[in-house]
Amino acid sequence: MIALSLAEIAAVVGGQTHDIPDPSAQVTGPVVRDSREVVPGSLFAAFVGERVDGHDYAAQVVRDGAVAVLASRPVGVPAIVVDDVQTALGALARHVVQRLGATLVALTGSAGKTSTKDLIAQVLGRRAPTVFTPGSLNNEIGLPLTALTATEETRFLVLEMGARGIGHIRYLADLTPPKIGLVLNVGTAHIGEFGGREQIAQAKGELVEALPEDGAAVLNADDPLVRAMASRTKAKVVLFGESAEADVRAENVRLTDSGQPAFRLLTPSGASDVTMRLYGEHHVSNALAAAAVAHELGMSAEEIATALSEAGSLSRWRMEVTERPDGVTIVNDAYNANPESMRAALRALAAMGKGRRTWAVLGKMAELGDEALAEHDAVGRLAVRLNVSKLVAVGGIEASWLQLGAYNEGSWGEESVHVSDAQAAIDLLRSELRPGDVVLVKASRSVGLESVAQALTESGAEGGVDAR
Repeated sequence: MIALSLAEIAAVVGGQTHDIPDPSAQVTGPVVRDSREVVPGSLFAAFVGERVDGHDYAAQVVRDGAVAVLASRPVGVPAIVVDDVQTALGALARHVVQRLGATLVALTGSAGKTSTKDLIAQVLGRRAPTVFTPGSLNNEIGLPLTALTATEETRFLVLEMGARGIGHIRYLADLTPPKIGLVLNVGTAHIGEFGGREQIAQAKGELVEALPEDGAAVLNADDPLVRAMASRTKAKVVLFGESAEADVRAENVRLTDSGQPAFRLLTPSGASDVTMRLYGEHHVSNALAAAAVAHELGMSAEEIATALSEAGSLSRWRMEVTERPDGVTIVNDAYNANPESMRAALRALAAMGKGRRTWAVLGKMAELGDEALAEHDAVGRLAVRLNVSKLVAVGGIEASWLQLGAYNEGSWGEESVHVSDAQAAIDLLRSELRPGDVVLVKASRSVGLESVAQALTESGAEGGVDAR
């Protein structure tokens, strides 16, 4: 964070200083909420959770080097006491962002946010120092914590914004006002909470409404609900996609033999070829979104194409590919799942597994409300249509819907199986995998299927499977 004295911070957040011998003492390190992340110069934000109260760690974090604690009550060590720590954290982030000269890029969407954010960060990072959201810390706590890691050297601040209801993105955009706002898509993630895709579009569109007139709204030309958001902003509109009407678009889209997308990138200032290191055709749209942002910030088509071709995955468990010594390929995409990302992952599996035996180890997609049965059934059917060799549906009722969809689509019989939990899936795969197989592991985060991918990867390291 930019250096601020405790007196300055107290004034910004409207707090009272307690047990602070020197109000001019400066916070020079990060603002953190996890006591294990404290380093000398930190400010520790003490949140009260369901199981842990950050105030209980106040003395420890000061011993470890924190300058003070941002707290909702006195804690016996240097503290800035406020009515609400979350509100204070947001106010501090807003103050820091306003003081910086960085260009703030915000993005949202139903699927692909984190992968696209990682691409944007890597592309812009070739031009100037860039700070970006780590992982998926895209809520009312994670976003300000990320913004507060920016320093005077930061030129680009790339922030992912998530929403679980109307008004959430408006709140986040008020904390960290963006110059460029990117909307990727409107899908069915969290549809059970929102009530419908139109309500999701209403929430995602709050980002473009927050843009200044001299800003830019980067919108997906291939998604009608996103494209319609052009009427909700006074900012310049930049379209990306495969549509001929897109300002930044792709031609000659194809997949390499290993399932990596390649295409001709077309921008208003030129064209260049891209071959990505990431897996799956869905990354083409993500790459075009990143390219549109980078072009708007002055990068050439050649610079953008080179950066996209060299970019990798910065976040765990998102199409994370491991090649085992025995020839088995593990694709760990277990961080989260919704119908759109599940379909994209299955198509990537089919492309990667040409001429090989493929396994889809899938679990439930959460927060789909009344659409849950139909969406799980559809994913199971798609696995059959894509000629996935084996479906392993893991978990409860939602997994049974996956398995039933596959069975009804193709009368698979033994080609689809429903198992009770992750350990059962691990046991099955350890006994059945053969050298050369490709295994996709994917489900909503709550299912915890990353344990399956981890166990299979470790099995390969220990000597692999029997060759049959």
